[in-house]
Amino acid sequence: MAPERVCLAYSGGLDTSTILRWLVLEGYQVVCFLADCGQEEDFDAVKEKAQKLGAERMIIQDVQQELIDDLVWPAVQCNAVYEDRSTDALARVQVRFELAWKACDPTLKVIAPWRMPEFYNRFAGRADLLKFASEQNIPVSSTPKAPWSMDDNIIHCSYEAGILEQTELEPPKDMWKRTVDPMQAPDKPTPFTIHFEQGVPVKLEVGDKTITGSLEIFKEANEIGRANGIGRVDIVESRFIGLKSRGCYDTPGLTILRQAHIDLEGLVLDSKVRAIRDRLTQDWSAAIYNGMYFSPERELVEHAIKFSQRQVEGKVSLVAYKGNAYVVGRSSETSNLYSADESSMDTLDMNWTPQDTSGFIAIQGIRLEKYGARKIKDGEPLAP
Repeated sequence: MAPERVCLAYSGGLDTSTILRWLVLEGYQVVCFLADCGQEEDFDAVKEKAQKLGAERMIIQDVQQELIDDLVWPAVQCNAVYEDRSTDALARVQVRFELAWKACDPTLKVIAPWRMPEFYNRFAGRADLLKFASEQNIPVSSTPKAPWSMDDNIIHCSYEAGILEQTELEPPKDMWKRTVDPMQAPDKPTPFTIHFEQGVPVKLEVGDKTITGSLEIFKEANEIGRANGIGRVDIVESRFIGLKSRGCYDTPGLTILRQAHIDLEGLVLDSKVRAIRDRLTQDWSAAIYNGMYFSPERELVEHAIKFSQRQVEGKVSLVAYKGNAYVVGRSSETSNLYSADESSMDTLDMNWTPQDTSGFIAIQGIRLEKYGARKIKDGEPLAP
């Protein structure tokens, strides 16, 4: 009987290289697929490595534009905070992959080595993977000296496992890949301006450069963040199954764009709409995080989020300096929510009078009066 052919989502790292070699030794014909998500990788070397480990062929597809337009820009529009995955059998990534396949092609047969006894009984952890890699002459970047897992793409680079599992230890200074140490960042600040239309960045100006195009804007924001040490995060997060794990991330460009977008919304977005959108952001983030991208709830929430962004247009000026991006100004030609005259403390040029405030306070205080009276009657303290 002819050997089964499988397609392996292959990154060239320790896990997938071990799985590739293991599948070949188990008698499978393996076609490797790598999505170019902007990871800082030598793709020719990855292809050569896959072929040396026994892959029938290697397919590499550039998906950076799609990633920015379909995932990153909606994340900016709703100010989502990105949480990443763990890499093993406890991780969300297996859930995301398989739920996506359920929607796209439910006839696909899934081979998940981390759930197969013959695999996980042999490879209990990263030490076993490294031993197998050594025995099979598999070159890997994870070593006993630097035993952490790294997952890189244009959005960020994540680091976990190994010595990072000791939550009290500071991450090694040479671990971070996408940002310089903020303490070693340039002493001269970097001023720049981001222009938005319908909540999406459409232009970035820095120095004598003007950048347009979604992918190009994101890459430039990444470079500004990288050079100034912006976007480092070290957190303990909750896995899908309820356990906790430590993750370190450097996310330079998205951190900058999110901060600029939040500030512009303060100028142009109705407060009630913003509050509702913020609640929807939690639903959108959960859908993405838990592998529900191809779901009706993600579509519904994303449509509402985009509707909220129709008037989020304008520009935000920032200064990048030693680990932070500081907003120093913002403006919009479409917003009619902010008026310098009406907000001024130096004039009464407004369409309401100071006396109107008394009525506003009286109405707002009705329920508090009744609540306080009830507590006094019952002998309860007003502020327990």
